[in-house]
Amino acid sequence: MMTLFSPSARRLTRLFASLVLVFGLLITAASAQAQSSGSVLSRFLPKVDPAELVEGADAFGAIRQDVPTAPILKGGQEIGTVFITSDFVGTTGYSGKPIHTMVALDKDANILGVSLVKHSEPIVLIGIPESKIRGMMEEYRGLSLVAEAQAGGSGHDLDIISGATVTIMVIDDSIIRSGLKVARALGLGGLSPEVDTGPKFEIADPSPVPGSWMQMEGDGTVRRLALDVGQVNAAFEQVDDPRAAERALTEAPETTFIDMQTALVSVPGIGQAVLGEAENTNLQAWLEPGDHAIAVLGRGLYSFKGSGYVRGGIFDRIVLIQNDVSVRFRDRMHRRMGPVALDDAPEFTERDLFRIPADTGFDPTKPFRLQLLVQRDVAAIEKVFTTFDLGYQLPKPFLTPVAVQPVAAAETQSEADAQSALWRKIWNDNTIEITVLASMLAILTLAFFFQMQLTRSELRVKIFRYSFLTVTLVFLGWFANAQLSVVNLMALFGALTTDFSWQAFLLDPLTFILWFSVAAALLFWGRGAYCGWLCPFGALQELTNHIARKLGVPQVKLPWGLHERLWAVKYMIFLGLFGVSLYSIEQAEHLAEVEPFKTAIVLNFIRAWPFVAYAGALVIAGLFVERFYCRYLCPLGAALAIPARLRMFDWLKRYKECGSPCQTCANECMVGAIHPTGEINPNECLNCMHCQVLYQSDAKCPVVIRKLKRREKVSQPDLSPAHARAVANHPNIKGKTEETKNV
Repeated sequence: MMTLFSPSARRLTRLFASLVLVFGLLITAASAQAQSSGSVLSRFLPKVDPAELVEGADAFGAIRQDVPTAPILKGGQEIGTVFITSDFVGTTGYSGKPIHTMVALDKDANILGVSLVKHSEPIVLIGIPESKIRGMMEEYRGLSLVAEAQAGGSGHDLDIISGATVTIMVIDDSIIRSGLKVARALGLGGLSPEVDTGPKFEIADPSPVPGSWMQMEGDGTVRRLALDVGQVNAAFEQVDDPRAAERALTEAPETTFIDMQTALVSVPGIGQAVLGEAENTNLQAWLEPGDHAIAVLGRGLYSFKGSGYVRGGIFDRIVLIQNDVSVRFRDRMHRRMGPVALDDAPEFTERDLFRIPADTGFDPTKPFRLQLLVQRDVAAIEKVFTTFDLGYQLPKPFLTPVAVQPVAAAETQSEADAQSALWRKIWNDNTIEITVLASMLAILTLAFFFQMQLTRSELRVKIFRYSFLTVTLVFLGWFANAQLSVVNLMALFGALTTDFSWQAFLLDPLTFILWFSVAAALLFWGRGAYCGWLCPFGALQELTNHIARKLGVPQVKLPWGLHERLWAVKYMIFLGLFGVSLYSIEQAEHLAEVEPFKTAIVLNFIRAWPFVAYAGALVIAGLFVERFYCRYLCPLGAALAIPARLRMFDWLKRYKECGSPCQTCANECMVGAIHPTGEINPNECLNCMHCQVLYQSDAKCPVVIRKLKRREKVSQPDLSPAHARAVANHPNIKGKTEETKNV
């Protein structure tokens, strides 16, 4: 009887998958030609209802050629201008992707409407309805960007939603900064592009070195924001939420709430005074050309960093603002600071350094402010917020005037150069993570090439495997979030069929390196190199199953016929996702939640309960059926298995007796990738090397035992038949061979 995965069936499956890929490529390529390759606005304008953005509007006009904006119409008359924030600013959220927001402005630079068009923020999925964020956006109606220009972008109150602080701040930053750029570019509200005609300054070289903290406080080299409990309680009494006043702090009014001080330590003289010679040298080595850095020091009841900061996130309590420039500090822009080098400096409980990248447009010679966000709990999961500003201006002794030279037409950096500079900078910031990943790949490659030497000892393989999987889970998964996904493949396919650019993929160095190594490994070892060793969720399943076995959790072995047929489920899931992606990549990304990777690895199970329940159920199933998700449901594994059929080498050694009569490897394969007839299914094999351990085992492999018995017979003719009976009674032998029958 022909099984589901007989040779002919497998050939038909490969042919079908190839045809789907080819036709999908042709369909998407044809549709891509009809798409505009220009602005973000051109992609989303046809999808937005004018009436939802601005009440009474009924149409959009043509997109301008010079500035990516378009008129919004009512009865054929232009009532405003619309644009997408990501066409003008590159602010990204937790996802690392822009939050595309459409904004409408009238001729006086007032906001007529704001609409969230597209985002990839996981935070919105963690129990926070998108409708709540859309409701927040309604409050921007009527906001004057003229007033915002006069106030440096902070002339409005920000209604922050508890649990989505960073996302809301990113949206606000994008709306205000892009709105000011559009208003100035189009002359709305009388605004015009800023032309700096005042005196020019640069950092003095050499710069003076302050001799004491008191001197620095006196001349403004160090600036201070001091708030006591009474001032903070009074500020929250002005907040439009009576619960904030009801939950006033109970400490004495004169108690220090926060004493926060800052200094521009990238100025060599200031850095040497505050940090000391050694730490200042380390700071200068950390900064790239054009970068600057501030030291922020604090003490009191309130932390300017907060306890909610996690790796990969944003310090959401402080933001640096300079005119239209706003800088929110991420983890890679932060370093802890040692004690202040000056003897008369106060004691601070928090001392931190924050790097200001060169590409932010920050000018150290101009005034800026550090805005502190203060929060107060008003309910179990609700908070209200208010802000305080710490202004800073570098004192004149650290500045020197420069003559303004007439400049010919300035050369502007091309977009390709800007993107190249960006990804190179990101790679430099990830040097440690890249080094660790490269080491992991080198070690794994050596293990594969010398697997026969490694697998001579079962204990050695177990120690190596479980150690490697632990690093994969903890470092690649929970620390670096380098979990590949079928979504990456769909995005790559979409890029190949439109305007492909390496720049977008190079922005995530670990993912890029992993995909490059997976592509190479598919030719050598098949999908098992990634699925069996480098997949964080796969590592989580295997490690938890190993612990479960140690605790005596019973293991379930499905009948071979059912097990073989369940293999097809993951291929069906992948083909379904791929088909949907041809119609809508966004819809396919939503359906790709069939992967539990985001919940279990990227978000550490901190998510809405249905997602946590689903991921938890898969992990629990894996306690009873090892690698349950990998075996039957993983669309990424299915996607990798298709090109893995092209692998050039077969590294796994087998005996002709494997499967007939010996079933040792088939019985002990952790994912059941070995057929009862002895052949290994490369689509299911995870390259765990256990079958190679058995291949050389003188305790479990009947072939090896028989070879040893023959050698012993040659050297000891009068050998007792006990060893031969061990072979004859081997539990994995289907029937007796002629040799064992005669013993």
